Amino acid sequence: MVPKGFMVVAGEPSGDLLAADLVRALREAFTTIDAGSGGFSQPLHASLAPRFFGAGGSAMAREGVELIFDMTQHAVVGLSDALRKLATFRRLLKTLVHAALQRQPHAIICVDFSGFNLRLARAIRQQANRQRGPFCNWNPKIIQFVSPQVWASRPGRAQWLARDADLLLTIFPFEKDWYARHAPGLKVEFVGHPIMDRYADWKGERLSAEPRVLFLPGSRVGELRRHVPVMGETARLLEGRRPLQKDMVLPNRELTEVARALLPSGSDIRLQTGGLPELLSRADLAIAATGTVTMECAYFGVPTVAMYKTSWTTYQLARRIIKVNYLAMPNLLAGEQVFPEFIQDAATPQNLARAASDLLADPTRRSEIKTKLTRVIASLGPPGASQRAAHAILSVLSLSPETVKTEN
Repeated sequence: MVPKGFMVVAGEPSGDLLAADLVRALREAFTTIDAGSGGFSQPLHASLAPRFFGAGGSAMAREGVELIFDMTQHAVVGLSDALRKLATFRRLLKTLVHAALQRQPHAIICVDFSGFNLRLARAIRQQANRQRGPFCNWNPKIIQFVSPQVWASRPGRAQWLARDADLLLTIFPFEKDWYARHAPGLKVEFVGHPIMDRYADWKGERLSAEPRVLFLPGSRVGELRRHVPVMGETARLLEGRRPLQKDMVLPNRELTEVARALLPSGSDIRLQTGGLPELLSRADLAIAATGTVTMECAYFGVPTVAMYKTSWTTYQLARRIIKVNYLAMPNLLAGEQVFPEFIQDAATPQNLARAASDLLADPTRRSEIKTKLTRVIASLGPPGASQRAAHAILSVLSLSPETVKTEN
């Protein structure tokens, strides 16, 4: 039996974490496979352990993925930022396609980052088809982990997935039914949300009686440039209303320094690199960029004021093509505005401070929000999302599911 090779590509810090969880789950799943199905009678040994390479960030590297380059350094926000880095993305895509052709992995796992990964899947599929012949039968399975938000805008991209992907793994419950209607030929599995495992055993401890507000500006430089100054001024307005502890969390040291330079002079926001679960478990309120982090706020039951600002060009395009009523995922899952949202011109320090003050002054409303968030999180499925995703991938690779010991 030949060791299975996987190319894994993730483009943002949140995707990097998802990919790392999945790689760990795949390694564990491979230890339970009986190699007898491949002509061997013994279990898989270390020499036949799966091999991982690709592009991502530090979390993937810690899981032993051989990184061709750090893709998280190239995360962008919106159309205008993407256009400025178009030549860079073309170069990165070409590098990854070349690596795939050279190493010929059994599977290409694209984690989130759909603007890039959909094009990568198309390029690899085309190259594999062109080279197929009597002496070259490489036909990798292509898996997309985390659905593009095609249900929010540009639903035609669902057909791109149906054309190029062998499997789509979704983390939100409504997506499988959506694809059944819009791309019935695509194999889709709802595996649940990895957040249910990531913080399952985490418990925090309140250290101060003062209300604590957490500022979460995003994980990309473009987001920080637009959000941090607004959040800094919001914090100043809040200070005049009541004593508060104020913290801002960034995912790495580089972004922490970017945020430090963008905060207004004399700001009393305490900057911290990492440690998000600890602070969320103690927070009374968050002011957060719409995105993955709003789900983490929901998991910890933190009432949140959601905001987002982007370039004028990106906003004008988005407001014409987005077909959903809310941008924060907890609101979409709840079907109502659980988290107040302030987008683009509405995301002013005055509006954010007013909404935050109203929530801090109304414990009954905060309690109602927590109750609604409990229902939202319950809809994400039980723990074990990464393990279910790993088993679905093994099945696509024709490694019999019966030979894998499931844990749920």
